[in-house]
Amino acid sequence: MLDDLIRKTIREMVGGGGPPVAFLTPKGDRGLFGPESVAWKVHADFISMMIGGISSLILQALHPQALAGVWDHSSFRQDLKGRLGRTAFFIAATTYGSVEMANNIIEKVNQIHTKITGFDEFGKPYSATDPHLLSWVHLTETYSFMGSFEDYRHEKLSAQDKDQYFLEMSFIGKRMGTSDLPVTYQSTSEAIKSYIPELYFGERARSIVHLLENFPSNLTAKPFIKLISRAGMMNLPDWAFPLIQRPTPSYIERLAVKKSINFIAIPVREALKDGVAAHSLRRVYG
Repeated sequence: MLDDLIRKTIREMVGGGGPPVAFLTPKGDRGLFGPESVAWKVHADFISMMIGGISSLILQALHPQALAGVWDHSSFRQDLKGRLGRTAFFIAATTYGSVEMANNIIEKVNQIHTKITGFDEFGKPYSATDPHLLSWVHLTETYSFMGSFEDYRHEKLSAQDKDQYFLEMSFIGKRMGTSDLPVTYQSTSEAIKSYIPELYFGERARSIVHLLENFPSNLTAKPFIKLISRAGMMNLPDWAFPLIQRPTPSYIERLAVKKSINFIAIPVREALKDGVAAHSLRRVYG
């Protein structure tokens, strides 16, 4: 019964239906990465991925041109769950799906991007096919996912494994139209910082941060979702807090959130143990 409640709460946040049977076929298909990859390990944990997803959305909202594409061409503000659900499926499909599934979703998203153009809030033209903007989205996602995994999973990655993750994910980034992506943890951090002069925390970005901090949900799901949102905020790099006019969280604040996440993560991981990663392993090994 608790498992059912947890799965219902998850659907409240990102949508989704029953078991991911689409990931069971074709037998033997290893997908783009395979079970031995670091990407399979990092992306398998729903809790840390949701936390990383929240922080990456906050960072992406700080770039006026990246935000303008979402602002003008998506239902993000009216359908946050739908946006998160589509992003979650893209990550699941490209990480765990068959080669055909992964290629299809990459092609679909690339086609959508060709139609997303306009002007940002300063009147500067933008295009969703701009490699510079695509790199910002890719960098903030991968860096946020890694930071959250390190904080909320007990298994630690070696420096070599962390670098391997960014190398693996650069393969997806290049398929999406990015250019000159870094392939190590340190160079990814430096690349993100190089964007700081371009960032802006105006009314649009404020509204996105407010929405993410006050995620629409029913009464039952609200405490869980509020905690995930808070952890997502704390997953931001320290340089981001002055930019969004928030105090940098103290050690005590971070520890309290981390302990709360660790507590709720136990039943959540148990309820989701037969998820996408488990289904994909059965596809690969039969």
